Amino acid sequence: MRRRDNNGREHRRDDVRKWRMDLPASREPDPAPVSSLRDHASGIVATGTILALLYFGRDVLVPITLAVILSLAVAPLVRLLRRAGLGQTPSVLAAVLGVALSVAAAAAVIGVQVVRMTASLPQYEETIRYKLEALNDITVGRLHALSGQAGRIIRPRVAIRSREADSLSATPEPTAPIPVEIHDPPANSLQVLQKVLGSIWVPLETAGIVLVVLVFVLLELEAVRDRFIRIAGGTDIRATTLALNDAGERLSKFFVSQFRVNFGVACAIWIGLTLIGLPHALLWGALTGVLRFVPYVGVWIAALFSALLAAAVVPGWTLAIGTLALFVTVELIAAQLIEPRLYGHATGLSPLSVVVAAIFWSWLWGPVGLIVSTPLTLCLVVAGRHIKALSLLDVLLGDNQALTMPQRFYQRALSADSDEIIAGARAFLKRSSFAAYCDMVLMPALSLAQLDVKTGAITPDQQVRVRDVMVAVLSAISGEGRRLMWRHPRGSALDYSNVGRGLRAHREQLTGKFQGPLSVPPGSVMLCVSLGSMGDDFATEVLVRILRDLKVDARHLSIEDLGTPPPPDANPDIVSVVYLVSASPSEERERAPSVAEKVRQSLPGARLVTVFLPGMLLQPGPSMDTIRNADKAATSFGHAVQICLDMQKDELNGGAVREAT
Repeated sequence: MRRRDNNGREHRRDDVRKWRMDLPASREPDPAPVSSLRDHASGIVATGTILALLYFGRDVLVPITLAVILSLAVAPLVRLLRRAGLGQTPSVLAAVLGVALSVAAAAAVIGVQVVRMTASLPQYEETIRYKLEALNDITVGRLHALSGQAGRIIRPRVAIRSREADSLSATPEPTAPIPVEIHDPPANSLQVLQKVLGSIWVPLETAGIVLVVLVFVLLELEAVRDRFIRIAGGTDIRATTLALNDAGERLSKFFVSQFRVNFGVACAIWIGLTLIGLPHALLWGALTGVLRFVPYVGVWIAALFSALLAAAVVPGWTLAIGTLALFVTVELIAAQLIEPRLYGHATGLSPLSVVVAAIFWSWLWGPVGLIVSTPLTLCLVVAGRHIKALSLLDVLLGDNQALTMPQRFYQRALSADSDEIIAGARAFLKRSSFAAYCDMVLMPALSLAQLDVKTGAITPDQQVRVRDVMVAVLSAISGEGRRLMWRHPRGSALDYSNVGRGLRAHREQLTGKFQGPLSVPPGSVMLCVSLGSMGDDFATEVLVRILRDLKVDARHLSIEDLGTPPPPDANPDIVSVVYLVSASPSEERERAPSVAEKVRQSLPGARLVTVFLPGMLLQPGPSMDTIRNADKAATSFGHAVQICLDMQKDELNGGAVREAT
């Protein structure tokens, strides 16, 4: 069959099919976006389904969750009883009975104290009335006085308008209604008992279910673990076992440490309130210990009610202020000094994730969700740490840094946030050395910037920004850099496209062309020679500042400086060590053997050390065997500093031996 095109030419249907088959593949619809949208939609549906199950099934899930979490806390006690010689069932029953009696004892103490406090409230009635009147005068009274002044201003106009309205609609005043009061008949003993049982039946029912489930979970703990491993990690038993062990250890350590801290805080509050004279101190101590299991707000609820009782006991405010001061002092000591030492990184949760989890689980399950929010979130973090598909949970909720230190440095440098980088660097230097910071943070960040420059991922303005931040950070954390910035605040190395040479020129403004005097003792100078690239120049200047920070007379030279004749008054014997510095594997590193030969010819008495940093690419560079003239080889600034210190120690030992002989 033929068809005619726009130009009048005829084509067969087979040609049309061939033309359609030859169309570019890019015109065909790409299935990737469709599958991606389908995956997102299925993820949203699955998340909604899980949330709905958690919400509507809370009556069943809450007791089971409490029992499972309590089993992790009681399991160490069960293991201890089994080691003492009891069997599995007696150990479980004894542990659960001990937990139940402890909870019942705490509830009985609180209940008795509440009854006593309720009975003693009438004697505080006069003080409470006096305090309420005082508060009313301070707040509502002043508001009424202000509204009265405003009313006197606007009352004449309102009165005139009301009289006009009354004259227009004059109606007889309605008769006042007769007040009628309706009282319920007094409740008998059976009705009182029904109310009491109705109010406590739901907590008792939940507690009973939790205890029953707890007993069976502890009895079948190993079997439950095996079944969970079979369901969740049958293909990777090792990872699932590690996740379960990690979660169990973290939760057990967390619960035991939390119980110790809360018990100690309760005793401290009890003793403190007794000393300052607040009635029913045992009640407030017990309530503080119980409510402190509720994160962030529990202890302050107890503090608020304690302060209210203190305000009702005495006419003044001294007791209430002392009560609040006691709670604040004890809580600060517990939260800032004791808990970090006991908990450490037992939970692995970030503070923000704890707050968000408390809000989420309390919205989902009410007060019980607020109590179990931290353990449940901890389980999610452990799952994200060991299961690759859930790694997002570890990033969002865990306390691990989302970015490495070099990545954070580079990100802040792109944002021109040098102050935060300097603050982090000074915190790092308090626990480690300047050389370690340059090895672990500064040079890897420079490598990240070089990779983006090679790929064109950052603009020239961003390159200048990163360069300026690196100059500011290096000048701030090196002792000599701080003196230079104070001496020359306007003369800056920022004008140089080569940061290393710019920093060197900036330093030469104060120390002179030769970066120090030439009339120095023999063997006291160490030269750091750059192999030529801008990264090599920067790494060489960094090494010079590290050595000078250690009171070593280090000086920065380039390859061109090796070709220039030395000054007439220069003594080659003053140089003891020459470092050949390369920041990363590059073409410039290939010239290291020839540079080493030139150094040997000009300074035959100096030791030669190569400092070849690996960079981020980790490409193979010239090894120690290819640079036969080198005496030592280092792959980091820290290694180079250690070589320097060892050589100085050898020189001192050799001098002592020569003096002795």
